[in-house]
Amino acid sequence: MNNYDGTGRRIVNADAGLNAFMTRMFAWMGLAVLVSAGSAYAVTEFFPSVMAMFNGGGIWIPLIAMFVFPFLISSQSMKNSGLSLVLLMIYAALMGAVFSFYTLIYTSTTIVSAFIASAAVFLVMAFIGATTKRDLTRVGTQAVAALIALIVINLLNAFIFKSSMISLVFSFIAVIIFTILTATDTNKMKQIYMQNSGQISVSGLAVMGALQLYLDFVNLFLSLVQIFGAFGGSRD
Repeated sequence: MNNYDGTGRRIVNADAGLNAFMTRMFAWMGLAVLVSAGSAYAVTEFFPSVMAMFNGGGIWIPLIAMFVFPFLISSQSMKNSGLSLVLLMIYAALMGAVFSFYTLIYTSTTIVSAFIASAAVFLVMAFIGATTKRDLTRVGTQAVAALIALIVINLLNAFIFKSSMISLVFSFIAVIIFTILTATDTNKMKQIYMQNSGQISVSGLAVMGALQLYLDFVNLFLSLVQIFGAFGGSRD
C-alpha cells in the first residue's frame, strides 16, 4: 500500500510539474504575441516615421537583428532565464515594429482574418502536440528538412525567377509546414522536459519553447497574410 501511494504521488507530482512547465511556456509565447501586436499597433498609429524608414530601405537593420536575437535567446536560456525572457520580449517588440510595414500592403481585414486563422490553427495543433502519446520527432525532422528546402528555393525565386505565382504556392506550403511544426515543436518540448526534469532549468526550457512556438505562429501568420492578400486583401 505504501509503495502504491509513493508511486501515485510521484506520478501526480510529475504531471503537475509538466502542466506547470507547459502553462509557463504557452503563457510566455502568448505574451510575446501580444507584445508584437501592441508594437505593430503603436508603430502604425503613433510612429509612422518608423514605417517610412522601413519603406526607404532602413528595414535591413531590424531584419538583421531579427536573425541575431533567436541565437542570443537560445544561448542565454539555460544560463540566465530571466535575461533570455527579456530578450524574447524585445525580439517580439522588434518583430511587431517590422510587421507594421504590412499595414501599408494589406488591408486591416486581411491582417485580422489571418491572425484569427493562425490562432485557431495554432491552438488546435498545439493541443494535439501536447496531448498525443506518439513521438513526433521523425515528423518534425521531415518538416524542418522541408522548411530548409523551401527557404532555399524561395531565395532563388526572390532573386532569380521573381514569380508571384511561385511565391503564392510557397506560402501554401509554408502554412502546411508550420502547422506541422506547431504540433511537433510542442511535443518536442514536452519530451525534453519529461526526459530532463530536474537536470535543466525549467524556466530556461520554457523560454526556448516559447521562442520556438512564437516563431511557428509568426511564420504561419505571415504566410496566411500573403495568401489572403493574394485573393483580394491587398491595397493594390
